[in-house]
Amino acid sequence: MFRYLSQDAPASLVVFLVALPLCLGIALASGAPPLSGLIAGIVGGLIVGLISGSLLGVSGPAAGLAVIVFNGIQEMPTFEIFLLAVFIGGFIQLLLGLIKAGIIGFYFPSSVIQGMLAAIGIIIFLKQIPHAVGYDFEPEGSLEFAQDASHNTFSDILLMLDFIQPVAVVIAFVGLFFLILWERPFMKEMAWTRYLPGSLLAVISGVLIHAFTQSSSFGLSPDHLVQIPLLTNGLSDMIATPDFGGLMRSDVWILGATIAIVASLETLLCVEATDKMDPDKRVTPTNRELVAQGAGNMVSGLFGGLPVTQVIVRSSANIMSGGRTKLSAILHGILLLVSVLAIPNLLNLIPLSSLAAILLVVGYKLAKPAQFIAYAKNGMRDFVPFFVTVLAIVLTDLLVGIGIGIAVAIGWVALDYIRSGARFRLKPQLNNKVDEGQKHQVVYLDKVVPFLHKAAIRSSLEKIPKDFRVTVDATDTEQMDTDVRAIIEEIMEDESSQKRGWDFQH
Repeated sequence: MFRYLSQDAPASLVVFLVALPLCLGIALASGAPPLSGLIAGIVGGLIVGLISGSLLGVSGPAAGLAVIVFNGIQEMPTFEIFLLAVFIGGFIQLLLGLIKAGIIGFYFPSSVIQGMLAAIGIIIFLKQIPHAVGYDFEPEGSLEFAQDASHNTFSDILLMLDFIQPVAVVIAFVGLFFLILWERPFMKEMAWTRYLPGSLLAVISGVLIHAFTQSSSFGLSPDHLVQIPLLTNGLSDMIATPDFGGLMRSDVWILGATIAIVASLETLLCVEATDKMDPDKRVTPTNRELVAQGAGNMVSGLFGGLPVTQVIVRSSANIMSGGRTKLSAILHGILLLVSVLAIPNLLNLIPLSSLAAILLVVGYKLAKPAQFIAYAKNGMRDFVPFFVTVLAIVLTDLLVGIGIGIAVAIGWVALDYIRSGARFRLKPQLNNKVDEGQKHQVVYLDKVVPFLHKAAIRSSLEKIPKDFRVTVDATDTEQMDTDVRAIIEEIMEDESSQKRGWDFQH
């Protein structure tokens, strides 16, 4: 685990700086105590990080659950009863992992997953523009398009023009200077920059600028700074615990089941997206991930925390900062714990505009214009679901947007079957020709091979004996989704497959 410490440690610092305001902001958006968001972040790093098989995913409180959490807290008689629902949700997730429900994650089309990443990037970028100039009306963790009848993402960008804080603007620009400079190739060639990330300089410069201007008439007020609750009476006095007297309440079990289902879907979507961003193309065991998330939510509920999921903002920040193993996620959890226990006063000096600069860069990297151009070149079949997903998530929320994107992708699949006259199959009908003597197996694919078949095709190819040569024959295939093609090519590019003599005919 410590093999890549030199990469994981700096990455964990970046993830910590990104996660800190998000934990607090999501708690605020959920109507929960700020400490509950921090507890969820600590549990996501330490508990989920240790159990999970995801090497780059980072877990914590999720903005996508904010509405469910807010309504749950309002509907439950006490916050302690709500925590019981979180614990129950974790238990249900653990069971889902044990019954191998993680396979659901393989049924999301890559165009929708990439659309989700781009949409999250756009939302992060747009949401951080007001914070960068000192307009902090919205909680830091909010990802929803509309906050209420009078506030949405675009209106807040217009409203911020009347609330610009000059010091916040300077802090954001100085932070962006360091972040962009550290991305230049000549800076990356310098070994010492690995141990002094640009994000840390962005934060330090922000703290120093705030310190020098604090006493002036245009200095930043506490509303524009990180606000970690101070443990004046000790940590144990501030931690809420679940009320197990509510175990017989049906509404608690319904809320727990809702948390489990939504949190599992968000996690599986994030796992798929994180694996696609992994430079080493490693595959996360999804059933183990559900078990890890379930254990995390049980612990979070026990100690007064919000529900946790794997979160794309933290995960992408981890990957883009050079994280290589799960150590970065675990270290970020340790940093959150230390910050709560030991240095809350110091962290409360960090301007939100410094953190906004970091998130602006993260958002841009997730939604680079080159990605849209690449999908447009792939053709309408990939571009339409991708673009519709981006638009739907930006204008609604994560789960609604994903649902719309998947519906569009399935619509393309239906058109393929109608055009080809082929019979629709939920599972692929793989015709195999096996020559035991020559240790050669030929796999014949259907006329139409949609993304819905990628899990079954991957499983079938991986079950072929290791000493067999394999030919994947797609010469009669009229339409194959890029997801399936990518899986076949990925398996064939594997070193062991090349030694066995794999061949892909299409």
